[in-house]
Amino acid sequence: MLADLKDTRRMLANLSGEIQGSLILATSHHIGLHRLPPLLKAFTQAHPQVKLDMRFQDSEQAYAGVLTGDLELAIVTLAPLPDPALVVVPVWQDQLRFVVAKDHPLSQQANLKLKDLTQHDAVLPGQQTFTRGIVSKVFKEQGLELNVTLSTNYMETIKMMVSIGLGWSLLPETLIDNSLAVLKINHSPITRPLGFLYHRERTLSNAARQMIQLLKAST
Repeated sequence: MLADLKDTRRMLANLSGEIQGSLILATSHHIGLHRLPPLLKAFTQAHPQVKLDMRFQDSEQAYAGVLTGDLELAIVTLAPLPDPALVVVPVWQDQLRFVVAKDHPLSQQANLKLKDLTQHDAVLPGQQTFTRGIVSKVFKEQGLELNVTLSTNYMETIKMMVSIGLGWSLLPETLIDNSLAVLKINHSPITRPLGFLYHRERTLSNAARQMIQLLKAST
């Protein structure tokens, strides 16, 4: 009932054709820090009458928020099997690279295989995250089990843990700097899709439609 009420309000507000009001959207910490700033700046400059209610959430939590109607839009890591009630649009491809601390034993080895990594501790996102699922699938396809000793859903925290030698991980290229060593693994590139999603059966505000136009233009 609350979702229907929000829909009705958006439909009435849209009739004016003006781009104003509140836009409730969620994004993951990584996307919010490394992908969205230029888009958010352009949006707020073009539409100063819109109040952005931006919430930093795990991608999985944001999916649930769009399904329940608590969020109008989410810009997150995309699920391998999205709910059919959602419209899901890829915008970016994050290439994930295997990384370790510069003094980690793996950093001195060449011609590494995935099997070699399983002999060392891994630091990865939580077990229920989309990113962990992508990584686990790659290893499972080769009959390998991950040796995960630490996990957190925040990529920046994973980077810190890896940089001080607590294990290896996969990180987006946008996070890699000279505090890390990139491993050359004999395996095809591993990527994760990033993009936006909204509910198929609900009305989008004029503000949300404008944000979507900006996102599509950045592909």
